[in-house]
Amino acid sequence: MLKSIIRFFLDNTLVSVTAVTMLCIWGVSVAPFDHGLSFLPRDPVPVDAIPDIGENQQIVFTRWPGRSPQDVEDQITYPLTTTLLGIPGIKSVRSNSMFGFSSIYLVFEDDLEFYWTRSRILEKLNALPPGILPDGVAPSLGPDATALGQIFWYTLEGHDSEGNPAGGWDLHELRSVQDFQVRYALLSAKGVAEVASVGGYVREYQVDIDPRKMETRDISITQVMDAIKQSNLDVGAQTMEINLAEYFVRGIGSVKSLKDVELAVVAFRNDIPVYLRDIATVSYGPAGRRGVLDKSGAEAVGGVVVARYGANPLEVIEGVKRKIKEIAPGLPSRVLSDGTVSRITIVPFYDRSGLIMETIGTLEEALTLEILITVLVIILMVMNLKLSLLVSGTLPVAVLICFLAMRYLGVDANVVALSGIAIAIGTMVDMGIVLSESMLRRMETSPPGTSLRTIVYKATLEVGSAVVTAVSTTVISFFTGFRHGGRRGKTI
Repeated sequence: MLKSIIRFFLDNTLVSVTAVTMLCIWGVSVAPFDHGLSFLPRDPVPVDAIPDIGENQQIVFTRWPGRSPQDVEDQITYPLTTTLLGIPGIKSVRSNSMFGFSSIYLVFEDDLEFYWTRSRILEKLNALPPGILPDGVAPSLGPDATALGQIFWYTLEGHDSEGNPAGGWDLHELRSVQDFQVRYALLSAKGVAEVASVGGYVREYQVDIDPRKMETRDISITQVMDAIKQSNLDVGAQTMEINLAEYFVRGIGSVKSLKDVELAVVAFRNDIPVYLRDIATVSYGPAGRRGVLDKSGAEAVGGVVVARYGANPLEVIEGVKRKIKEIAPGLPSRVLSDGTVSRITIVPFYDRSGLIMETIGTLEEALTLEILITVLVIILMVMNLKLSLLVSGTLPVAVLICFLAMRYLGVDANVVALSGIAIAIGTMVDMGIVLSESMLRRMETSPPGTSLRTIVYKATLEVGSAVVTAVSTTVISFFTGFRHGGRRGKTI
């Protein structure tokens, strides 16, 4: 079989050159290096700095505001945990009950597909028996991301026209811009699973009730709560026909200001309405929070971008940066007391793309050095420049073929995978030197008039079995490693 393969490629030069050329072009299109070849379609290997060795895990998150950890454990965490244990493929279940919320971590077998596990969890949550959870409590599934999904962190800061910090913005104002403008814009970027807001204060309407005034008017807390709910409703009715025109009847009651809340009618006493302002003080205020975002010793407002499972982190970061450039001119601005125009600016403080590019640069540097060393070694040993260029030319071709295999076998290009390629280059150089030296020796010892094709065929056939055996031994020695599972298998 080895003789037939060698003879076929020697006799069909056009097929050999065409196959190598097509593999090179295809490899360039999937390579993580951006060569700026706009005429080639790009479908690069997903690139990350470090391998994702996390478990196949999903998170079920449930809020129950104001409740103690013990209440959350007894009425939410325990019932949900026992119910979710019946999902097929679960390896272990871990839970955490905190003040006001519950987190359940479901760890599945490694060979199960990521989104298949999410669909099984959603089926189970939608089929929960009635009464298993308190009224108004709805568990939700976490974002489709892994523990390494946090790829981009940023803060919102006030900057002047020259890019210098200018301030002039309160924490609650920055948080409102983050929640209702920046977050939604970045969520639309390709490959983004979630944009979480961090820091600042969530602005809300706050009603400070006076117990004495409530007692005087015989009003309960329940009446106050119902009045606030009813005052923030839009009610729809039927239609009316007037002059052959149909009109929709609506009752608009959405709260738009503090005055709207103050004028909510709580009850009637002697046919006189009791407004909310008569028994309470209504104002704007910050919602309760459990943590802050600190930047250089000062409180800040920002967000974290989480990449979707299976997405290319480098492409996601580039897409997020493009979105930031698009929305930057539309972010709010104001004139400060000294005349400075302060505009809210998105300032990144963690960007994984720098680490990713360093990882890619490591392979580029290793490949370049290997080629130079190969050229120098062959020139010094056999004194043949053409041969050195031929052997060194096989290295980038082999690397491009590796990228093809990685792309379609689902292997990410991280520092471990790229280091393996850099190490394997040494073995490829050895095989090339052995074959080339055999060809040179045959050319020197063959009778005059012998065709070059015959010389190459005999030289290749002479060492071909040894080369194949050496390479096969190396590959077989890694089979035990390929059979590893869990974290060990993911690092190979």
